[in-house]
Amino acid sequence: MKAPIAAAAVALLLTACATTTSPTGRTQYVGGVSQAQLNQMGEQAFAETKAKTRQSTDARQQAYVRCIVTDIVRELPANWQQLKWESVVFVDDNPNAFALPGGKVGVHTGILTVAKNQDQLAAVIAHEIGHVYANHHDERITRQLGAQGALGVAGALLGSRYGEGAQQTTSQLGGAALQATFLLPGTRTQETEADVVGQELMAKAGFDPRAAVALWQNMITASGGNQPPQWLSTHPNPQNRIAELQARANSLVPVYEQARAAGRRPNCG
Repeated sequence: MKAPIAAAAVALLLTACATTTSPTGRTQYVGGVSQAQLNQMGEQAFAETKAKTRQSTDARQQAYVRCIVTDIVRELPANWQQLKWESVVFVDDNPNAFALPGGKVGVHTGILTVAKNQDQLAAVIAHEIGHVYANHHDERITRQLGAQGALGVAGALLGSRYGEGAQQTTSQLGGAALQATFLLPGTRTQETEADVVGQELMAKAGFDPRAAVALWQNMITASGGNQPPQWLSTHPNPQNRIAELQARANSLVPVYEQARAAGRRPNCG
């Protein structure tokens, strides 16, 4: 490890572990890297994913996802809207999606066959944007740095790749923070919080929050009764989760109806 990187690692550790409050009111320990660094890592990871993964040439698919992302982002606070939001549909049968710091959203073609309409796809995208908005990447990297010390910080600074390349880089860095930041699913607390935040965002944007229930029922069906997809791996029992989504949907119907009455009527396809 080069001396400047090591010195930066130590300096970052000394200034880490600030506290903040998540959108649901939960206390978080963050600050392992600056927001600017985190955004840069997300942008780099997204650029490398675009370079290595085939993108859909279907203009309608790209416009469909971009429309949903735009409508959901419009419901974020102004400072979050100012990020350089970008979305890409990647050709991948795995029913998955992700969002990265810096405002980058990736959607696999596989999820487009599971999400049957714009409201169901909005549930997926809003969940992923919820992770970014709730500072989950910052929280994860800060926790990882606390466990691994300067090596973890250096790993976060040296690389931020997404996918197979990231796994290799992470292995070389001794399981450094970038794995916790970009590759591993969040904790159950974070995943449940992303559900809460995402379902509220979609309702405010005029997407039916009840569609989140149907979406996850479709996900269970798509798994064929076998091990749920990786996207579901850290969530509570799927049936319990559906019950929670249903209960929140019922309470969010007035929010959804108010949004529609105010003219927020998404027409993404």
